[in-house]
Amino acid sequence: MAEELLKNDTLPASTSNTYAEFTGRTITTLGRTLGSVLDVGRELLARRRSEQPAPPKTAASLIALCKDLLDHRGEASGLALASEVVVGYKQLPESQRGSFFSSLASEFDVDSAAILKAAESYRENASLENLWAINRVVEAPRQKLFRRINMAPEGTRTLVAMRGHLLEALHFNPDYRGVESDLKNLFISWFNKGFLELRRIDWSSPACVLEKIIDYEAVHEINGWDDLHSRLRDDRRCFAFFHPALNNDPLVFVEIALSNNIPHALSPLLVQERESPLDECVNTVVFYSISNCHPGLAGITFGNFLIKNVVEELRKEITTLKTFVTLSPVPGFRKWLLATDLDGLIADELVDRVREPVGCVVDTQVYGALLKLCAHYLLRVKSGQLPRDAVARFHLGNGAQLYGLHGSADLSMKGREQSAGIMVNYLYDLPKIEENHEAYFDQGKISVSKAVSRLLD
Repeated sequence: MAEELLKNDTLPASTSNTYAEFTGRTITTLGRTLGSVLDVGRELLARRRSEQPAPPKTAASLIALCKDLLDHRGEASGLALASEVVVGYKQLPESQRGSFFSSLASEFDVDSAAILKAAESYRENASLENLWAINRVVEAPRQKLFRRINMAPEGTRTLVAMRGHLLEALHFNPDYRGVESDLKNLFISWFNKGFLELRRIDWSSPACVLEKIIDYEAVHEINGWDDLHSRLRDDRRCFAFFHPALNNDPLVFVEIALSNNIPHALSPLLVQERESPLDECVNTVVFYSISNCHPGLAGITFGNFLIKNVVEELRKEITTLKTFVTLSPVPGFRKWLLATDLDGLIADELVDRVREPVGCVVDTQVYGALLKLCAHYLLRVKSGQLPRDAVARFHLGNGAQLYGLHGSADLSMKGREQSAGIMVNYLYDLPKIEENHEAYFDQGKISVSKAVSRLLD
């Protein structure tokens, strides 16, 4: 983690551009240094081996290589071994991943007997040394293995991919939970806010970054280069977080429209043929898409930092901005609608009608019933103590207010199938964000506008 080495109090706060250039040069130099050490390490390993082994093709051979890495002491040859593990995992057949994960779960787990022995020693003598002994034995050896793999070129990227594969398999293989949890805990440290770099994405950004934005867009599909170019024009913005270990590969990005009103529908934001000179008195920022780019980083908080940092950047650039609002989907609404007993929520004669696929034209009674049900879903349907809807949890947890519901707002196939065409405005009222955030987590209270509340009266 080169960034960690570079953060110190000797750099003046006013020299951010100089710092960024200094960081880039230092990371490049560090990369060259690691390359030299890696070459030396490969030579050392080659001398010790009778022949150079082929990259592992089975879980058993990759696990054997991981054990060698875990037991190894030499720095240069250890880096070379870590690099072999990275290559080995990338080339491991998908059919072998389950065996590999099972071995990580069983053969690299904590020693229960050692934990009990250390705990008993601490019970008899609560010394600092005995406490340290507990800390050592409660950490699974695979955490040390992951840290060593992380030192290799492409090590971080490989571990992120590995956790993505684990999350896919976890539903059918709960025994992998410990491995996945260990990776997540490491990622929380490795990808904390201090390591993240906010960049604006525009048409002059590297082509490899623009291609990734197209590939990673998860909310509203980008249909080729013309569509992307439209989303990066003067009346639009795109910002992304990057990490030094994943060069030019965004972690999360947000797409923004600059406007003079709070939008009620998606299509005006995505239309390509539009007048786009930026209004000198533009007053509204619309966050209409937030995409997490790597499945292996699911559950690692980026989006809340991203929105707050982007708000700060935009307020510096455009002083007339007053309103910060989203236009968000309700991805779980229709699934809930089809699986729930709606008795008592709406008139009986409307129950079957609201469950029908939504078309481009919606009957007035059905329209009103869908909005009422959506308000109920967002405010009263819970997963534990929090709203079931993931998008609602995200924005309300950030301190936003549930501000407006709009039917027939997204008539794309995806919008109709997931959200019954409904979209939501979450308002980021800057003076009240922290107050709303505290009330949400401390009291379970959701900040909601009168317009949305009236839907449930």
